[in-house]
Amino acid sequence: MKKTKLALAITAASFVATPVLATNGTNMVGLGAQSAAMGGTGVAAYYGAENVVVNPGLIGKAVGSEFAFGGTVFMPSVSTDYAGQGAKDSTANMNLIPSVSLVSRIDDQLTFGIGMYGTSGMGVDYRDEDGLMNAQSNMQIMRFVSTLAFNEANFGVGFSPIVQYGSLDIHYDAAAFNGGTSKPTGSGMASDLGIGFSLGGYFDLTKELTLAAAYTSAINMKYEGQLSTASSNFVGMIPAAFGDELEQPAELKLGAAYTMGNMLYTADFKQIAWSAAKGYKDFGWEDQNVIALGAKFSTEKYWAGVGFNTGNNPIKEQANGATGGGAVINMFNNIFFPATTETHISVGGGYSLTSHLTLEGAIVMAPEVKTTVSAPTATPGTYTTSTTTHSQMGYTVTARYNF
Repeated sequence: MKKTKLALAITAASFVATPVLATNGTNMVGLGAQSAAMGGTGVAAYYGAENVVVNPGLIGKAVGSEFAFGGTVFMPSVSTDYAGQGAKDSTANMNLIPSVSLVSRIDDQLTFGIGMYGTSGMGVDYRDEDGLMNAQSNMQIMRFVSTLAFNEANFGVGFSPIVQYGSLDIHYDAAAFNGGTSKPTGSGMASDLGIGFSLGGYFDLTKELTLAAAYTSAINMKYEGQLSTASSNFVGMIPAAFGDELEQPAELKLGAAYTMGNMLYTADFKQIAWSAAKGYKDFGWEDQNVIALGAKFSTEKYWAGVGFNTGNNPIKEQANGATGGGAVINMFNNIFFPATTETHISVGGGYSLTSHLTLEGAIVMAPEVKTTVSAPTATPGTYTTSTTTHSQMGYTVTARYNF
């Protein structure tokens, strides 16, 4: 009965996710308060049940069973100045991202895990801004992950099949490109399910030093009528309407964790293959290399940590931005999908309320970045500039119960 209730709680979490403007491209920096506090690291450091999503092999370090649940209040601040009309603010500025996970040791060598996390997304809301085509976008990705891990004394490996739910909605008024006559464009929200996997492992080189690696496959999604309808007003500037496939890219992750007394130091490297992902490669996204660092001081009752995360902006201005095709891509990237933040600074801590229950929290801040690109105007063959500014604050709370 207890396992049934946990499964129902995890399933329910999938229905309360909201769109986000995420951080490393469209992907969340960290999953759970400990990872978020420590710069999004977690490939080699075992934080708890949430590791089923980051590196399935690491749950081989679990002792007993643990249930973790919580969420992130995500507060992006995005504004766009199109053609020098003045900056207009997106009202999609507060979102809730849920997280639920469970690990349970089967025997000395096998551990089972399951989790449901909001892992990525994007969205803006300019519905009251005629100068920005009353644009609104809303994408959300939830992943349901089950994991089986095998471990020996100093190493472990794990495998996770992934079921991914995604939804996408893009709509705007193309009046500016329709002779001033209102032309609402959009086909309502579309959703899809995709299947992928994650494979990971770790090796304790010494008692203090752990090295680890993980790979998550690309997961293809198709959102009927979204990108094709949104781009249909620009056929002629672009060769043809965009396809409706939007693939979550593959990720390769490497990590190290070093313990020195009460201190834990972590370092991760992650490459996100945006340039090979269907849909994103059509928008000119480039692969993203992410470096994350964390440090944590722990006692039996509490912990405190800090982190740093940096990754190159995968959205580049198109080299042919002074032509129709490049300018249209620039416009869609910077108005509808401005996943442009690069640097993140984090801090957090946790306190054991009882021998079984721990409450944790983290704050992640992304300083403001500004991007200016060439964009199309209503007059064929002429172009203007579009400037987008973007900063973020995220507040994560996780409660974990060991039993």
